[in-house]
Amino acid sequence: MNTPQLTQRDAPAAPYRKWGAYCQAVACIVVSFWLSAAPALAQSPIPGFWDPQRRVERPETPAPRLLRFVTEDDYPPFNFSLPDGSLTGFNVELARALCEELKIPCTIQPRRWDTLIPALTENRADAVIASMASTPERRAEVDFTAPYYRTPGRFVAAKDATDLDDVRPEPLRGKVVGVQAGTAHEAFLRDMFKGADIKTFDSQNALRAALKAGEIPLMFGDGVTLSLWLNGTDAGGCCAFRGGPFLSERYFGEGVGIALRKGNGDLRRLLEYGLKQLNQRGVYADLYLKYFPVGFF
Repeated sequence: MNTPQLTQRDAPAAPYRKWGAYCQAVACIVVSFWLSAAPALAQSPIPGFWDPQRRVERPETPAPRLLRFVTEDDYPPFNFSLPDGSLTGFNVELARALCEELKIPCTIQPRRWDTLIPALTENRADAVIASMASTPERRAEVDFTAPYYRTPGRFVAAKDATDLDDVRPEPLRGKVVGVQAGTAHEAFLRDMFKGADIKTFDSQNALRAALKAGEIPLMFGDGVTLSLWLNGTDAGGCCAFRGGPFLSERYFGEGVGIALRKGNGDLRRLLEYGLKQLNQRGVYADLYLKYFPVGFF
């Protein structure tokens, strides 16, 4: 299986736009973004990739009579099968919410990863929602909606490491930062945090073990997998995110969208409208908090 690129009601986004400026202060290639949250969730920013100031009308093109989604069933918490065989997960529930929002009958079928794009191109499916990153290679075969999530880079430190709250390049000058060797996250650190003392590890397990044992004070890696680790038993409550999320298309990819057959602009616009509506009505936030209690943003 391919690892995806490492993705509430509208409220004023200004309190969270500081993260965009923060990222831009590191390098111009780091992308700013919107984070919106209801007042009750002000301490848990919800990632939003839809401009809250931009009003989008439902496309006037006719909706399809049936929308056929395909996904995988072995990539929790995004898409997986329950013991009774039923599909669930963040992607699956988001697809169902889209169908309800757009009032379109839908089916959601599991397939092997390597058959997802052929199912589209051979007209055996209409859309893939399976944490599939939009890459130049894939866009040569299929189209994508705008991203419905991105995978940021994040710093993690021990909970009691109060001296590591500021993770900008200058404060981290001379500080040891662990990272998995040969990854985009190592390349990002070496290019953007040139003054840091970067220590590499052969695997994520070795990297996390070193952080838990106090052998390194700070680590950098994929925000999604780190959020799942922090929320799991293996972390044992040892650690927490430090600073804000870092987004870079060059290093961490262009984000995850819904894949569609080439040239199906009507369906792409309809799904993008539906995603925007789910964000405005708080449905996206509910799903994000359900599957990512320790949010990766």
